[in-house]
Amino acid sequence: MNTINMLRLVALAAIWGGSFLFMRIAAPVLGPAVLIEYRVLFAALFLAAVAWLMRRRKGGAGAAPLDLRQHWKHYLMLGFFNSALPFLLFAFAARTLSASVLSVLNATAPMFGALVGAVWARQGVSARTGLGLVLGTAGVALLVGFDHVSERPGAALAIGAALVAAFCYSIASQYARSAGAVPPFANAHGSMWAATLFVIPALPFFPAPGEPTAGIWAAVLALGVLCSGIAYILYFKLIEEVGTTSALTVTFLNPMFGILWGAIFLHEVIGWHTLLGSGIVLVGTALVTGFVPSFLRAPAARAK
Repeated sequence: MNTINMLRLVALAAIWGGSFLFMRIAAPVLGPAVLIEYRVLFAALFLAAVAWLMRRRKGGAGAAPLDLRQHWKHYLMLGFFNSALPFLLFAFAARTLSASVLSVLNATAPMFGALVGAVWARQGVSARTGLGLVLGTAGVALLVGFDHVSERPGAALAIGAALVAAFCYSIASQYARSAGAVPPFANAHGSMWAATLFVIPALPFFPAPGEPTAGIWAAVLALGVLCSGIAYILYFKLIEEVGTTSALTVTFLNPMFGILWGAIFLHEVIGWHTLLGSGIVLVGTALVTGFVPSFLRAPAARAK
């Protein structure tokens, strides 16, 4: 991973860590359904504009076409499990939980992925993976157990919703690995339109409880264009440059930025439980995913 890709990775982590800040700002005013409908719609429109510009610049040979006739079921599957449902659940949780707690709960997705993968492939869980799962669970319990937000009404339901959202990401990840090859940009573009369709039926049942201000609209726009549209482009560029495994290390950086943005902009308190709980979750995630930093692998490689 060269300097440019490292900068892309840090930028992506900062953007995705900021998504919890923006949801925490906008969800109490717009409610989860209205907020997420705007998020995925703005992302879909942005990606459509990018695709049009790429085709125009390259004479019609730019971004991969959606090819809806062949891949519409694929986009619906990704749109539901990778966007619509987890976005709604996180937005629901954001009405109660802090941005820092949300970002750490999101980091449990790779741990759920290990369990889903074991069931999907019908393979047992190794001792290392089991230890990682135990540590991850302990880290989450420590974080939410000592955080004052756990005392708020509805906190238990919000925590459960955030964990189910992380579980949805693991389902989407396993599905994507087994599905037929679809270009990454088309995956992002098509799934955003599918998510837009999925959220529409929820709108009459969950109207916005308040009137959005200019600041709320700015947060919504940032969620759609920055945290979904631009972030996807960065993520898929990283996958292309350094591979899926290296790109997945963004999982370890997201909580750091989620905690940082929450402290700076929302004045959330960073206690010992925040740092310790986050650290334990990340160590558990590293064990589950088998992630080893390159500077630790280098001596072994040189010894060979």
